[in-house]
Amino acid sequence: MLTSEFIASDIKESPFLMFVLHGLGDSMEGYREIPQWLRCPWLNYVLVNAPDSYFGGYSWYDFEGDPSPGIQRSCELLLKLVASYEEKGFSSQHQFLFGFSQGCLLTVEVGIRSSGIMAGLVGISGYVHQPKELWAQRSAVALQQHFLITHGTRDPLIDSTQVKSQVDWLQSQGANIQWKIFDKEHTIAGEEEISWIRRFLEKRKSEIIDG
Repeated sequence: MLTSEFIASDIKESPFLMFVLHGLGDSMEGYREIPQWLRCPWLNYVLVNAPDSYFGGYSWYDFEGDPSPGIQRSCELLLKLVASYEEKGFSSQHQFLFGFSQGCLLTVEVGIRSSGIMAGLVGISGYVHQPKELWAQRSAVALQQHFLITHGTRDPLIDSTQVKSQVDWLQSQGANIQWKIFDKEHTIAGEEEISWIRRFLEKRKSEIIDG
């Protein structure tokens, strides 16, 4: 099971919700300030802890061995979490996913496998696990999902050229991915990057409201 925490938006009864997925060894505690970072008062948030303990934090999958079983399990758990909030009145078209590093990988997995069209998916400083196999298992609405994927030119953990080639391949299959590279390491590049994410979120919100 996943542990999570709901943070209400500043705008009462806003229908928009963002699931926040941390990276390896981190937890939801590292993202408690995300409402202040993004400054999107219309967003509700669900901060999520990954299922496995890892040196004081949590992990979504085993990156030292075979990651596939852990990725599949975590993806299934997240899809169930997403569905549980649909039952609470947050439709999939009003739900965003935001993930860093391992959380980015899971954001892509969930977005491509989700049976519902989501508001948008933001992946930061991660990669795609077996993109061809993932795309072969895509849902019927995968081509209608909207992704923003960002990375750093100086990332010492995940080479940006590898990720770019994965994104290029998915785009060639029709995936709707906006790619943005920053001069950064394995981190979030402050307001420069946050502003890109904020614009993506605001644009998707307007498109959904306008129909």
